[in-house]
Amino acid sequence: STAPEIWDQLEGRVDGFTCAAGTGGTIAGVALGLKERSEDVCIALTDPHGAALYNYFAHGELSSEGSSVAEGIGQGRITGNLDGAPIDTQFRISDEEGLQWVARLLKEEGLCLGLSSGINVAGAVALGQQLVAQGREAPRVATILCDTGFRYLSTIYNADWLREKDLPVFDWLAD
Repeated sequence: STAPEIWDQLEGRVDGFTCAAGTGGTIAGVALGLKERSEDVCIALTDPHGAALYNYFAHGELSSEGSSVAEGIGQGRITGNLDGAPIDTQFRISDEEGLQWVARLLKEEGLCLGLSSGINVAGAVALGQQLVAQGREAPRVATILCDTGFRYLSTIYNADWLREKDLPVFDWLAD
């Protein structure tokens, strides 16, 4: 039901959709549902470093580079959900970039989110920029805010933990 909900809320003006994959059900299901409505919708996988799907969709091989502390996303295999999913492009997003969006969304929108959501938002921004570069004017891109920050109080909302992982500490958390 997610693809029809996105389609309806954006009044049928959807240029792109992206999210990371856990089991792959969300990205595959939304991709199939949106492509039924318009083949012009660009579907992008947003993968954290250390996950293999980025390389699979970019180069046809399951291999990973780097690492991520993101939880619940970043597959190393093609699940049944992903087999045949219409993925048009892919982005690899660092934990640092995802955390920038987590901090910004908390400060500017009052949304307390986890790193998976931050990575998804960074991917949506990247997809929007790519669509603009391809000549689409003011593209509309959707993603999923898939986790709450309240599950991360001992990790990404903990200055000591962030420092241990060599990740940036939010200004308001550093004190």
